[in-house]
Amino acid sequence: MNYGKYKNARNASWQCLIDFNVSSLPVMVSKIAKASNIAIIKNSAVDLLKSDKSGITIFQNKKFYIIYNDAENSRRCRFTIAHELGHIFLGHLLINTPEYKIFAKREDNESEANVFARDLLAPACVLHELKAFTTRDIANLCNISLEAARYREQRMRDLETRNAWYLNPLETEVRKQFDDYINSKRADK
Repeated sequence: MNYGKYKNARNASWQCLIDFNVSSLPVMVSKIAKASNIAIIKNSAVDLLKSDKSGITIFQNKKFYIIYNDAENSRRCRFTIAHELGHIFLGHLLINTPEYKIFAKREDNESEANVFARDLLAPACVLHELKAFTTRDIANLCNISLEAARYREQRMRDLETRNAWYLNPLETEVRKQFDDYINSKRADK
């Protein structure tokens, strides 16, 4: 994925945190969806997903529906829902099917939605302030799978090496929004 698309997905996640006044971890994706009038539906209730799929977003009757594979563990489901929110908030291309519209499956779209989900669920500036750098710490704070936390840990290493924090005003605003949470976590240590 090119850097412009990466930055767009990252910035969209920051804007989402700001717009929905998220100020603590774990991020409650269901609240974001509800506030956006996006329905979240367990696949066990509708049986629309193929067995190898974690989630899908459909657009029908002027409304978005996120269907997720509720047979997967809850931490994986949270990432899937955040990923699907990424498709919606990033404005990925919808295509028609006989029954409803779904997002076109393009590699860049999937990568962008993954970046959005990662940065929404595990905002780097908050992890940086809390000195949460290990897979286990990230997974526990953010309520994400060990696999997702491992990817976040790898990216955190890069960010810490570069030490280029708060160059974007959106990141600074996210950091300020999380101040009370960060201070309470620091006091707990």
